[in-house]
Amino acid sequence: MASIFIASLTYSVPIERIDAVLADHLAWLKAGHEAGHFIAWGPREPRDGGLIFVKAGSRAEAERMLASDPFIMHGLADLAITEWIPRMAFPGLEAFNG
Repeated sequence: MASIFIASLTYSVPIERIDAVLADHLAWLKAGHEAGHFIAWGPREPRDGGLIFVKAGSRAEAERMLASDPFIMHGLADLAITEWIPRMAFPGLEAFNG
């Protein structure tokens, strides 16, 4: 059974450097979504980072996936990963139910 992990990215460089890699980051997110791993994502407000909800078989698997994020590979953001156990989700959000 898969677990849900919340990846919190915090930018460690000026936003102009983030924007220069944003297209690659978004393509990476879309590929992860199509593979069934990334179930939700988006920037934080203020725009100092973002969150990715990851479905993975283990923390190690989630860590491997997230290590391939262009923001992480280029040293543009710090990453914190939290395992999350959803207890309830609104109808239509069944993907959050590990």
